[in-house]
Amino acid sequence: RKTTERRKKLDCARSETMSGIGTGYDLASDTFSPDGRLFQVEYASKAVDQMGTTLGLCCKDGVVVGVEKLVQSRMLVKGTSGRVMAVDTQAGIAIGGLAADGRQIVNRARQEATSYRDFYGVPIQGKVLADRISMQMHMYTLYWFMRPAGCSVLLASYASDGPQLYMVDPSGSSWGYHGCAMGKGKQIAKTELEKLSLGELTCREAVKAIADIIYQVHDDTKDKLWELEMGWVCDESKRVFEPVPRDVLKEAEDAAKAKADAEKEREKAKKEEELKKKAEKAAEKEKEKTEMEVDKA
Repeated sequence: RKTTERRKKLDCARSETMSGIGTGYDLASDTFSPDGRLFQVEYASKAVDQMGTTLGLCCKDGVVVGVEKLVQSRMLVKGTSGRVMAVDTQAGIAIGGLAADGRQIVNRARQEATSYRDFYGVPIQGKVLADRISMQMHMYTLYWFMRPAGCSVLLASYASDGPQLYMVDPSGSSWGYHGCAMGKGKQIAKTELEKLSLGELTCREAVKAIADIIYQVHDDTKDKLWELEMGWVCDESKRVFEPVPRDVLKEAEDAAKAKADAEKEREKAKKEEELKKKAEKAAEKEKEKTEMEVDKA
C-alpha cells in the first residue's frame, strides 16, 4: 500500500515537472509534448543539419544528386563510405545525415524495388518508391523501442513516370522537388537553387551547378577534408543510375573551384579596402584631435 502511494506521488511529481518546464518528453519517440512536438524527430533532423550539404536537381533529361562528403581522417581511402547509392536500375539515393542509418534505408529501398519488379515485371516508379521509403521511416517514430532514422534521403528516379526527385525526412514525410537541398549549407544552397531555370537545365549543366553551389557553401575553416560525390540517372546514362563520369565531374569541380577561389579573392580585396578606409578615417580623426589640442595650447 505504501509502495503504491509512493508511486502515485512520484507520477504526480513527474507529470508536474514535465508539464511545467517541458522536460521528459524526449525520452521516447512516441511521446508528444504539450505543444504537439516530437522532440526525438527534431533531434534526428538536427543530425541531418550537422552533416555535409546534399543537393538534388530534376532536369528535363534526368536527375542529378550531389553530396559534400566530409572526411574524418587523411588516412581514409578515397571513395569509401559512399553517400550516393543505386537502389534499382533506374533509381538511386543520396544520403544526408548519419551514413549508417542511411544505408539501412537504402537496403529497404532495394528490397521494395526488387519486390515490385518481381511482382509487376516493371521497374518501380519514383512516387511509389518514395511512399514506401517514407512509410518505413515513419514507422521508426511510432514505437517507444525504436528511434527515428538520423538521416534524410534524396531519391532520384527515371522510370515510366519520367524524371522524379523526392526528399524523405526523419519524420517520414516525403515531397517531390524540382530542386532540393539539406545539410549544413541548405539555406544558402536553396537561395542559389532558386536562381536556376530548373525546368530548362540539362543534366550536364546541373552537374556544374551543383558543384558550384557545394563549393560555395563549403566552409574550409571548419571542414578541411571533404569529397564531392555525385550520381545521375538521365538519357545520357540510358536511364541507368550511376556515378557521374570522372571526366565530367573533374571538369565541373575544376570550374567550381576556380570560381570559388576568385570569389574568395574578391572578398579578401573588399575586406582589405574596408580596413584601409577605416585606417584612413582613424588617422584623420587623430589628426583633427591633435590640431585641436595645438589650438587650445
